[in-house]
Amino acid sequence: MPIDALIARVQQSSEKLRPGELMDNRTNNLRYVLISPSRNEARFIEETLRSVVGQTVLPLKWVIVNDGSTDNTAEIVARYTAQYSWIELVNRPVRKERHFAAKVEAVRAGLERVKGLPYEIVGNLDADVTLDPDHFEFLLSKFSQDDRLGVAGTVFHEPSGYNSATDSFEGQSYVSGQCQIFRRECFEEIGGYVPSKVGGIDWMAVTTARMVGWNTRSFREKSFLHHRPLGTAERGPIGSAFAYGKKDYILGGHPLWQIFRSLYRMKKRPYILAGAALFCGYANGFLTRAERPVSPELMRFHRSEQILKLKTILSSLFRLKKIDNFELLPVEPNTARINGAK
Repeated sequence: MPIDALIARVQQSSEKLRPGELMDNRTNNLRYVLISPSRNEARFIEETLRSVVGQTVLPLKWVIVNDGSTDNTAEIVARYTAQYSWIELVNRPVRKERHFAAKVEAVRAGLERVKGLPYEIVGNLDADVTLDPDHFEFLLSKFSQDDRLGVAGTVFHEPSGYNSATDSFEGQSYVSGQCQIFRRECFEEIGGYVPSKVGGIDWMAVTTARMVGWNTRSFREKSFLHHRPLGTAERGPIGSAFAYGKKDYILGGHPLWQIFRSLYRMKKRPYILAGAALFCGYANGFLTRAERPVSPELMRFHRSEQILKLKTILSSLFRLKKIDNFELLPVEPNTARINGAK
């Protein structure tokens, strides 16, 4: 649909549905805000802008933090802020270094702009995704159905054919960082995002939430499109695999799980090489004793989940049962695992 027609349709619907106002009681009157850190996202950000202004339930506020972009990201966003008062652009200075800790700073800058608003749900939304029109209505309904749901999202797919529901072992208890939606109480209890230059800030947040007893859930009834392949913003597939392997070590991953993961990755393109790079990255982290930003409690909890997944996989193989990557861990928090992390 042409952008002018889309904007006209959304403006007409906005007369009936103002930001923060809900369509029916399925969402239990939950109000939400969005924060979108963005850096040099001119190639994709208009797709995200179109997706959000076309939502059936609009956010109370959407703060897009332009984190020192050197392209025309800010100009694209400015066209929308001129038409929608609930979208705000925050510009941060240009910086030479690109690292994930800056994303935390950008999120915090965005949160400063919404701290006086009466919201119950807060979302981190990347600027390179396309969502279905009812994406947030769907997620709000899930929060209204489960008072202990602390973090929610959906599976995603990429133009390359990657699908997080079938090509990842993170499963239904993990919520990907491209669109990660928190109950405000949960987000504040875990202390929000923890800065980490190597990444994993979204993983640390959702895993910490689960460790302290919140339900965390990714739903596969819906899916969104992630335009840029994971981890390839500034590196190729081999370099990306090496970086992910090193991050696996830094985030406290179990060595047995890493061996299994690397062998599995060898079956994917680019064959052999990516899996080998993944293992080498982990080994590099071990040999250089890379600093870990995770607490001992979180590392123990993480490893206990990985071993549980590995046992489930091996049990399925032994019984010649098909492995469902998405359901390796139970949906509800396991009290034994939570207590075991302490």
